[in-house]
Formats: sequence, structure tokens, C-alpha cells
Amino acid sequence: MSLFDKLRTGNDQNAPRPAVPSVRGRVGPGVASSTPNVTKSGSAPSPSIVPRVSRLSNGLKEFLCHLDGIGRGHLLDLGPARQTTITFFIERGFKVYTEDLLATWKKFLDAEEKQWRELPPGTVGLEMTQAARAERFLESTLRYPEDTFDAVLVWDMLDYLDGDLVSRLVARITSLVRDGGVAFAIFHSRKPDTFHRYRVVDAQNLELIPAPCPFAPQRVFQNREISDLFRRFRSTRTFVGRDQLREGLFVK
Repeated sequence: MSLFDKLRTGNDQNAPRPAVPSVRGRVGPGVASSTPNVTKSGSAPSPSIVPRVSRLSNGLKEFLCHLDGIGRGHLLDLGPARQTTITFFIERGFKVYTEDLLATWKKFLDAEEKQWRELPPGTVGLEMTQAARAERFLESTLRYPEDTFDAVLVWDMLDYLDGDLVSRLVARITSLVRDGGVAFAIFHSRKPDTFHRYRVVDAQNLELIPAPCPFAPQRVFQNREISDLFRRFRSTRTFVGRDQLREGLFVK
């Protein structure tokens, strides 16, 4: 069964399922140390190996401050399941749910392309505009009840998605966050050369993990565009780092 089928089947349930002990995808073993590899002779790693990067995250710090005192809350991580991130929030009393949206979107597009190619000649197929595809995608994923989550980790995926999907996706995320809840997102100040996944190291630090990129970066959001996307949140804050990353904190 494909990941797309699994997600479609899992999303038919009315109640969301926590990432631990049961997840939509397996939770992998603990992530390896971020210390660069060194050969026995003490030489540096090959230049072709892109090292992991740790960065101080003021946005994460404020995100956690906002969650302090919630108690047994619900958190949605829209990146791949990272054991260290899941454990970090479970230890703080949260139930953690994972939906790797970029991977799911890629599977969805591949499945629709395959279906379109296999149509008999003369058959009227699905509408293949970006807007129609975005609507169909959101009919099959993130099907949680409204006001389910106290917190959502959006990461930087909005930079990699089609515009028609971005606006609809943020609207869906908004509906899933309870009043008083918070979303945390990352935006690039210029189109990145390397795609990264993220994991929480501690209360102030993130690790950026180089990974294969399922999509090319689509745009660089301006601050007013970000504010407009999250306009239904009552408070927005942006933290600018020296590494071309902006962190957005959105309180509903």
C-alpha cells in the first residue's frame, strides 16, 4: 500500500492519532549526533558531504514560552517524524501528531499523474489545474476536527508549495488551531541552495538536516504576504537570523 493510500485510509477516522506510540508513518530511531564525521586518520569529511547545522532559534524559544502552562495539549508536526522532536514535546505533556505534508503532496501528485496517463483515449479526466488539485488534496489529508491543536510546527514547507495550495493550506491550519493556540513557521529570505529538514535539539536550538528536496523553492515571501496569509491569527511576530532564515510565530 502506498503512503498516499495509507494517509487516505487513516484520514477517514474522525479522531486524530498521536505520533507515539502509533503514527501514520513509523517513528525512526533516535537521530544521530550532529558532530561531523571524522575518519580514523583525523581528516575532515568529504566536501560532498553536507554537514548538519545547529542554529539558535528565538522563534522556537517564544513558541515554547507560549505553550508553557498548557499541560496536556495537542501538537501537530507537519514535517517528517523525528524521534527527538516527538520525545521533546511528549516530555512536556503533549500528544504529538505527524503529517509530512511535502512527502504526502508529492505522492498525491504522482498518483494523479499516473491516473491521468492511464485514462483510455477520449475519456474526460480530472481537472488538473493547480487550484483543483489543491482542493482534492485537502479533501484527503489533514482531516482533523476544527480546534484540535494547541500548536502546529509548519517549518518552511510553504516556500516549496504552489500558491493555490499555500492559501488553502494556511486556511486549513488556521481552522485546526484552537483560540489561544500558536503556529511556528520558517521562511527563507532568498531561495535556498540546500533543502533541510528540521528537528528540535533543545528549548533554544534547532538542527537543520540536509535532505533530498521533493520540490524546487517556489517563492520568497515578503513580510506583508506572510501577515496576509496568517491574517486570522491575532498576533504575528517575525525573528530574523543571520543565516537568511526568518521565523514566524502566529498566535490565534
